[in-house]
Amino acid sequence: MIRLLGLGNEILADDAFGILVAHEVERLMPGEIEVVCSSAAGFDLLDELLGASHLLIVDTILTGAARPGTIHVFPTNPAHQAHGVGPHFLGLFEVLALGRELQLDVPREVVVIAVEASDCTSIGAAIQPEVRAAIPEAIDAIQQTIAKWRRTERPH
Repeated sequence: MIRLLGLGNEILADDAFGILVAHEVERLMPGEIEVVCSSAAGFDLLDELLGASHLLIVDTILTGAARPGTIHVFPTNPAHQAHGVGPHFLGLFEVLALGRELQLDVPREVVVIAVEASDCTSIGAAIQPEVRAAIPEAIDAIQQTIAKWRRTERPH
């Protein structure tokens, strides 16, 4: 099963991006993939990871190395090892690695699609226009990834 996990918080300006993309994918591709939205982090995300063979994560990123609205696509390495400094500081990749280590039913393939944000902290502020304008590009990256996964999953 392919799952899209839209991460973010709709009341924190650009941080709403993952949630908005998830809602749009659900509208455009009803029933084709499972769509889940969450504002959780760390261990609280574990339930959202279980039971999917493939996982697309849509979120924001603040690197400062690209203009707001730039889409980044990061395929993750299934052998990624957890490097958290302690159980209270685990991020998504550490939770995935822990799930694999514990032989839980976590996705075997994960792709992160992140938009370069400019403001993820202003409560009640609108998403920036350049970040909102990146929604179609993120959806295109999602559709391309799904198509690739489906091609590689077909029996020959």
